[in-house]
Formats: sequence, structure tokens, C-alpha cells
Amino acid sequence: MDQSNNNGYLNPAYVGSPNASTISIPGAYKSNENGATNSEIATAKELENSRKASAARAGGEEQEKQGEAAGAGEGDAEQGVKRDGWNNDIEFLMSCIALSVGLGNVWRFPFIALENGGGAFLIPYLIVLILVGKPVYYLEMLLGQFSSRGSVKVYDCVPIMRGIGYGQVLATGIVTTYYATLMAITLRYFVESFYPTLPWSYCREEWGPNCLDSAPQPVSDVIGTATTVRTTSAEYYFTHIVLREKASIDDGIGYPSWVLAVGLAVSWTIIAAIMFKGVKSSGKASYFLALFPYVIMIILLVRALTLPGASDGVLYFLKPQWHKLLEPQVWYAAVTQVFFSLAICFGNIVMYSSYNRFGQNIYRDANIVTTLDTFTSLLSGIIIFGILGNLAYENNTTDISSVVNGGPGLAFISYPDAIAKFKVVPQVFSVLFFLMLFVLGIGSNVGMVSVLTTVLKDQFVKIKQWHIVIFITIIGYSLGLLYITPGGQFVLNLLDFFGATFVALVLAIFELLAIGWVYGVKRVCRDVEFMLGRKTSIYYRLCWGFITPLVMFVILVYMLVLYEPLKYKDYTYQSGVYVFGWCLSAFGVGQLLFWAIPAVRSQPAELSLCRRILKAFEPTSSWGPADPATHKRYRLYMEQANDSTMFQRTGIWHKIYDNIFG
Repeated sequence: MDQSNNNGYLNPAYVGSPNASTISIPGAYKSNENGATNSEIATAKELENSRKASAARAGGEEQEKQGEAAGAGEGDAEQGVKRDGWNNDIEFLMSCIALSVGLGNVWRFPFIALENGGGAFLIPYLIVLILVGKPVYYLEMLLGQFSSRGSVKVYDCVPIMRGIGYGQVLATGIVTTYYATLMAITLRYFVESFYPTLPWSYCREEWGPNCLDSAPQPVSDVIGTATTVRTTSAEYYFTHIVLREKASIDDGIGYPSWVLAVGLAVSWTIIAAIMFKGVKSSGKASYFLALFPYVIMIILLVRALTLPGASDGVLYFLKPQWHKLLEPQVWYAAVTQVFFSLAICFGNIVMYSSYNRFGQNIYRDANIVTTLDTFTSLLSGIIIFGILGNLAYENNTTDISSVVNGGPGLAFISYPDAIAKFKVVPQVFSVLFFLMLFVLGIGSNVGMVSVLTTVLKDQFVKIKQWHIVIFITIIGYSLGLLYITPGGQFVLNLLDFFGATFVALVLAIFELLAIGWVYGVKRVCRDVEFMLGRKTSIYYRLCWGFITPLVMFVILVYMLVLYEPLKYKDYTYQSGVYVFGWCLSAFGVGQLLFWAIPAVRSQPAELSLCRRILKAFEPTSSWGPADPATHKRYRLYMEQANDSTMFQRTGIWHKIYDNIFG
């Protein structure tokens, strides 16, 4: 049987039972010699006879065909149009792992945990993962695979909310630009790892007496009476040589580093080369992108845990601080970390799953990816805090949080510092580590760029794929130059909050409301049963309908009520910068209103304004499976389901109950 994603694959779990109707009943899977199921043949004949009869009553079969073609003209999963797909199911799983298990785990998770009390952050993180991350991840997989539509056209299910998709594309674009600059920094460290002496392992004279060599030190030099916390040479090297970081950006952000500009060009060239081939080639690369990083992480784990004082750092990371659970900022940080770690609510998961065959077991895939992502975050945290425990030991202090500054540079400080402590050929471990970090970045960035190319390709179908890739590469490189200036980290911090994190949180709430209450949890569960032949558990129903949107809404309200002006380290931005930031957030969230207007105007002109608005909340005629035959079966399935609910009570409380438990 053909396992490719041809949008015509009939789910083996969703076929006729020998003791029931041949339509819409999960049962046994039986194939004939031609590879079609008995129920599929029977259903096709029944639908064909029905179609011909309807066409005759309407005035001819040709008119009906024209009408169907007109009604199915929207969406990147246009009915009957062949769509690229993964070579096999494993490639989709590996691609999701490469996307979700990335710099968000190795780079972002440790410094978010450090800023929020170490072990105090773990409990909110795991709770948010269960109540927000896992349900949303599974929901986005379902929507993409069921409709074979990208992150914007998937809102054909609720056309008036299509602005959610465009706002998420904006957030994805911002993250994509600074992700590539992190890869440029990684490339610099990778090249410098081949030096006879690692350049960040020793102090320079101009850094003063408070600099501590990252290279191994004699015990007599470590144990002393100094009470001043010293800064490692790895941190000095990153801030003074790599970033050339300024104390403020009041006088401008400066000019880009030519070394990082070259690294940025190389990064975007590699991304563009992978994107030229589409999911067929990126799927093959996903095996390496997903599995290689774990080999290096295990090596670094062994090294970190054998450092003196590492146990204190690990205990600081794992020991919960219960009073922190009452601080809204910790919960807000947990939500944003889940977003970045799993890459949910950015359109990536919808886009990847849209290339699946119709009956793929994404329930299994979603559980594997979310579990593995959590494991990787914890593994990275243990490595980082083991290193921080060693730094505290060398500085004669027990305050783990004081030995290194937080922020995005943590992974470029603590990891290189640990590598420099290897007494035997640290260059080998350095090369492997930064190669791993670069591979993680490639896997995540390819997924994000794919979202942008998919949206543009949907809007401009006549433009060739490589033209779109080149366009995105040039724009991404040009914007990326902002982040490799002396004030680049100030810009990154600003855009990360106002353009990505805040916008993604607000739009995620609207996404869940649109899918859970406009399209309906009940209908989502019907779609799951039609596609996968399985009932949806009460856990997912409650999360999609109540718990997940409520948790995110409460956190958003707390964040706005207790909002303090954003800072980078100890620097407070100028007032005009905050105005720009909030305008950027308003532009991202405002996509909801901007794209709602054409959705209403596209409704039949003979309807009243109120009726056109209500009509814009209903799925388009082309919504559903992409394969024409499967789509017809789905329409008949929904008609039967709707007929069975005609005589139910119509009270508001009954509707709410029926939406969740129906």
C-alpha cells in the first residue's frame, strides 16, 4: 500500500464494519487486490449514485461539477491537487523532534530557569506543559493533518479568525531572524574550536584581576580567601570580543561585526539550500538533525557531573521552592518557555503535519515529541546547573544565581566554560558541541522558514519555490544584521518580548477560543474519530475547552497588571522604544481585525451585514480532507452526525456541556 502523503490515503481504522453501515463506522481494515477497501468501494458507488441523482435534479452533471470546483477553490490543500509529503511516517516524527528539540531547550530553558529560581521553575513548567503544551501540540497536529492546510489556510474552519495565522507568521518571522544570528555566533565558536588554545579559556590583561581563567586551575589557586565573585574568561570573551556589547544603546546600536556577518551569510545559505528541496529532502536530513545532538549532550552530562561542586548546582536546579508558585512572573515564564520549547502557536506544527498522510497516528507522535522535549530540557538544565555549581565552587560562594549573568548568552558562556575545563583535547569536545548547537539551530530554523515559504507560496502560487526562498533569505539576512551589532542583544531582547512572546500568547488564546468554541471541541473530536478512528479523552476535551485557554488568559492578565518596563540586564530602554514595542505588539494582534474584514466581505452580498458576519464564523465549503473522495465521505459523515442532534435541547448550558462532552 502506498504510504506517501497523497491526500487520498484512507485511514485503516476508519472503514466499514461487517455488521453495520459501510459509512462512518470504525471497524476492521480489509484490502482487495487493488489496494482499496471494500467499504471504500461501496461508499464510492453509493456516493456516485447520489451525486448523479442530485446532478440530474439540478439540471445536469456538468453544472454540479462546476459548482464543486468553484466551492473548493480555496486553501493550499485545494481538492484534488497533489501535495508534497514525507517519504514515511518516521520522517515527520524526526522533523518534529528536530523542530521542537532545539535551542529553546539548550539555550533558552537553562537561563529562564536561572532567572526564576532554578527548581522553583520546574513545577510550573511541568504543570503548564501538561495543561497547555501537550493539548495545544496535539490540537495543532490534528488540524494540520486533517485539512492538509498550512498555518494560515487552516483557519478555513473559522474564516473570520484567519488573522491569527498571519499574526503567528509575523511572530515566527521575528524569531527566525534572531535564530539565524545565534547560529552565526555558534559558527564562530565552532571555527575557533580548532585553535591550539581555546580563545575563551584564558584571561586578557585588559580584563583586570577579577577575571578567572576558564581553563583548569591548580587547587591551590582555586581555594583562597577572596570573597569577590570573579567573572570567567568565557563570559568576558563572549561579551567583549564576540558581541562587543555596549553598556547602553542611547547613542545607537553600532555597526555589525564582519565576522558574524560572514557566519550569518553561511547560516542563511545552508537554510536556503535545504529549503530548495522541500520536505522530501528535509525529511531525510531530519534523522541526523534529531538524533546527533543527544550523543553530544550525554558526553557533556558526564563531564559536568564530574566537576567539583556540580552536585550543589544540580540540587539548586531540582529542589523546588514552593513560595515561588505564587509569583505570576514564574508562571508567565513557564508558558513562554513551553511555547518556545515545543514551537506551538507559531504555525510550525500545523505546517509540518499538513504534509502527513491522512491516517497517520499523530496521537502517538504528539506524546513522543512532548515527552522527549521535556526530557531534553531537564537534561540541558542538569548540565548547565552542574557547571554553575562548579563556578560557585571556584568562586567560594554558595549562591548559584550570582556566578553568571542570565540572558540569551548563557549557553555561550557556561557551555564553553565547561568545555575549557576538559584537560584532554578540549578542542574535540568544543567542535562536537558547537556542531551540535548548529545542528539544533538548523532543524528549528528550517521549520520556521518553512512556515513563511508555505504562506507565501499559498498566496502567490505561480511563483517558484526557490524564488520565495531567495527572497526570505535576503530579507532574513538583512534584518539579522541588527542583532550582530554592539547593541544587538538589546534589540533581540526587545523584539523577543513585544514581537514574539507577547503576540504568540495573545493569539494562542484566540486560537483556542476559535477552535474550541467557534469550530467546537465536539466537532474536533468528530474529526479525530473520522480520521484516526479513536475517541478523544476527557483530558483533551477539558483542556481544549476550558483549562488551557483559562490558564493562558489568567497569566496574560497577571502579566499586564504587574507589568514593569522591560529591561536588558540593568539597562532601561528609552520611552520611545517602549512605544515602538507596544505598536509592534498591536500590529501583530491587530491582524485579527485586519483579516476579519475581507472574510466578512467575501460572504454572499445578498445577506445582511449581521448575517454575513455570522456566516464568516462558519467553515468554508472546501474545509475538510484534501482528497476529493475522502472529502465526500466526510461531508456525508457530518450530515449524519448533524441529523442525530436535531432534536437535542438548545439551552445555553446544554450547548456548553454538549460542546465538551458531546
